[in-house]
Amino acid sequence: MLFAAFIATLVTVCVRQDISLVRPDYYQEELVHQRKMTLIQNTKTLEVLPVISVAENSLTVSFSDFDKMDKGEIQLLRPSDVKLDRKFSLRAGEKEQQFPLDAWSKGLYRVSMQWSMGGKEFYYERIIVL
Repeated sequence: MLFAAFIATLVTVCVRQDISLVRPDYYQEELVHQRKMTLIQNTKTLEVLPVISVAENSLTVSFSDFDKMDKGEIQLLRPSDVKLDRKFSLRAGEKEQQFPLDAWSKGLYRVSMQWSMGGKEFYYERIIVL
């Protein structure tokens, strides 16, 4: 009898819980995700991809098509601490660009590069560890 009362109470509590798996802004998030997938697909069509590397306290971005770039930016996102996120503008015309990492905290960063070139937009992402 006590077990049946416990199960009935548990079922009642579970049924009353609002478990929503869809975000309130689901449609907007889906559009953002689809746009990102389109930019990644555009990047896959390139003959040469950017090279992102870390050496001697600097982040180096090498890309032979920088001279064709209209505008671009690179973001370093630290998943464990949003205060450590950084954003830099990319300069057109230089084949290699360096960003100093002297004052940065050690750890994992998600490096994302987004740029436009020839009327198309592109997105490239890598994980680095400092």
